[in-house]
Amino acid sequence: MPGDDYTPGRCGLLLIDTVNEVFDPGGKGYPLYQAEFERIGTFANLRRLLAGVRERDMPVFFSGMSYTEQEYASWGRLTGIHRAMFDNRLFEAGSWNTEFHPDLSPGPGEVALAPHKNIDVFASTDLDAQLRHHGVEFFAVAGMIGSMCVESTARSAMEHGYHVTTIPDATASDAGPAAYDAMVARYPLFSHATLTVDEYLRALDAARR
Repeated sequence: MPGDDYTPGRCGLLLIDTVNEVFDPGGKGYPLYQAEFERIGTFANLRRLLAGVRERDMPVFFSGMSYTEQEYASWGRLTGIHRAMFDNRLFEAGSWNTEFHPDLSPGPGEVALAPHKNIDVFASTDLDAQLRHHGVEFFAVAGMIGSMCVESTARSAMEHGYHVTTIPDATASDAGPAAYDAMVARYPLFSHATLTVDEYLRALDAARR
């Protein structure tokens, strides 16, 4: 049973890019994902996930993305995703867009990491150190984009030796239902568990009994 793995005191959740740019209708990125958010129920599922782990007194980590004027002007060797973001001035540092959405933002005692610059949050933040400081061995990840930052960070977490849980109904892909289905099919290849929000919360409870 998945719940047998989730030893109390050793679990933690990372939410990626739960910022206004992505989750508020006024954000530049929101129209790109709106249809999938509505189809999957992503926003409501993320809210339920966050509330559930808080009720279970788990550490929560938040990672947002942002770029300064200097980075927009001087970033070398732009990848396709960086070029798309930079051309559209997404995730401007210091703007409302990069603030965490009020319903998906850090609460007291929760960790807001420094902004990540690449799609793997481990690559450009202190996530690994923070997880180890909080005693996390069983790592769950959700947020956006499911086929980019969430997937890349989950893969890296596995390589770092964590037990990895991916939560497909608390994310979305960047290219519609077919891409989402392909993404969900990949998740079990590098995750130790791929669960819905409700399954994950039940697994946490099962481990407490």
